[in-house]
Amino acid sequence: MSRKRDEEKLLEWFRRLPDAQARSLLDYAQFLNEQHGAHPESQTLQDIPRPEDETVIAAIKRLRSTYPMLDPSHLLAETSELMNKHLLQGQDAEKVIDDLELLFQAHYKTVLEQQES
Repeated sequence: MSRKRDEEKLLEWFRRLPDAQARSLLDYAQFLNEQHGAHPESQTLQDIPRPEDETVIAAIKRLRSTYPMLDPSHLLAETSELMNKHLLQGQDAEKVIDDLELLFQAHYKTVLEQQES
């Protein structure tokens, strides 16, 4: 399928979605776009507390801000898989966020270990 046809299909699907799901699609597209954006200037671990009733998208954004030293491309596959479990398979947001936090912590630990060696 050509990129133009993909764009048309995506727009068609977007227009059919109820408002809440359309917002989720836009949030997810923004997340994917941010994965390929500029690297954060700060490389210091940030202490950003987890708010109550946090959405999965908001959690991903918070965790990216918490761990600015992590390369988003190294997290993309696993983060997308967890996002899909929530959006497509209906897994509870709190469980997915818990898994996301563990994922980011594990990648951070790997970065620290690499810096020590």
